[in-house]
Amino acid sequence: MPKHVVFVGPDLFSAYTEMVRGLKQAGGLVTGIGHTPQQRLDPRLKHYLDHYVHVANVLDPASVFEAVRDVDRLRSVDMLETGDESLVVPVAKVREALGLPGLSVRSATLCRDKPAMKEALRRAGVPCAASDAVSSKAELHAFAEREGFPLILKPRAAFGGLGTYRVDNVVELEAAAVKLDVHRGASVAIEEFIEGHEGFHDTLSVDGEPVHEYISHYYPSVLEALSDRSLAPQIVATNRVDLDSYSELRHMGRKVIKTLGIGTSATHMEWFFGPKGLKFSEIGARPPGERLWDLYSAGNGVDMWFEWAATMLHGRRAATPSRRYASGSVQVRPPRDGRIAGYRGLQEVMAKIHPWMFDLRLPSAGTPTDPIHKGYLNNVWFRLRHPDYDTLRELMTFAGERLEIQVG
Repeated sequence: MPKHVVFVGPDLFSAYTEMVRGLKQAGGLVTGIGHTPQQRLDPRLKHYLDHYVHVANVLDPASVFEAVRDVDRLRSVDMLETGDESLVVPVAKVREALGLPGLSVRSATLCRDKPAMKEALRRAGVPCAASDAVSSKAELHAFAEREGFPLILKPRAAFGGLGTYRVDNVVELEAAAVKLDVHRGASVAIEEFIEGHEGFHDTLSVDGEPVHEYISHYYPSVLEALSDRSLAPQIVATNRVDLDSYSELRHMGRKVIKTLGIGTSATHMEWFFGPKGLKFSEIGARPPGERLWDLYSAGNGVDMWFEWAATMLHGRRAATPSRRYASGSVQVRPPRDGRIAGYRGLQEVMAKIHPWMFDLRLPSAGTPTDPIHKGYLNNVWFRLRHPDYDTLRELMTFAGERLEIQVG
């Protein structure tokens, strides 16, 4: 008898269609619960769903609870899952209310609430930046006097770089506080700025033990990439994961997963390495954004969406990653917002990178540009793989430096 999985929010992003596909191909029976009316669902998503329930607000645990209970009356529900950061806690609440297995409310909350997350990990001996939750200007200034500048301010349940500010002085601190509504009593996360290189450690874990493990790097850091349009930011997934040089990071990832009680789940953990050594940044009990699983799939000869489903349904991975290729993504930005008029250097770039390219976005003339804060999969981007990490970086750097987007 196939396991019946209810997936909440499959209509939110294309990546979640891939998760539903994985569940279906791994032998599951899949019901979707989403806010999109059924007649407006993407045809590909419809193809993989056995049943679909429309609710007005997927963020409301009570609405999702009633929908799941109605579905359960038709066919017993075995699992309740989501891939979306904003839904992790609401889904955990429904899961516990219905007695279903999976991520607990405690673990889900710790994976969303940045100050509580870091406090739990500091108690366990995981090196973290100094941080706190503050809800007044007085508390902000007290933290700044204690720790000094620069500092980072962000929502307690921030996603990626959204709503995140680096502040280097009191004036910038006050301005960021206003943007985050601290003057109105909003509680935000404030933390020490960690100097150094930024990357992330992703797993598929079963009962708290990684069965798939990937390590990636940002060039440059996320905040820098999202604030300077002259840069061509790269994300690179290494094929050197098993080297001793990454052993401290792998150990940290396992300790974080155990400490927060993350059992069978995807995880996405951000880290920094610099003058103060390796430091934990934050973790989510979800897949990484920007369709990074596609990078891992291309570099390792696996289907990460299917692998996730296999861990959830069967408690084991279906395939072993080859580590054959390092894989990466480079984005090229327009000099200003407007409409794309053409490209300079495209032929030269394509001639050099084409043998190693497996995906790209190259909008046609007349296409509106995207604001750079939208992330890494906007405007122009190329995805490449190569057996040698350093050569891959050289190819992506070449593309980022030689291609120019002309804007009309």
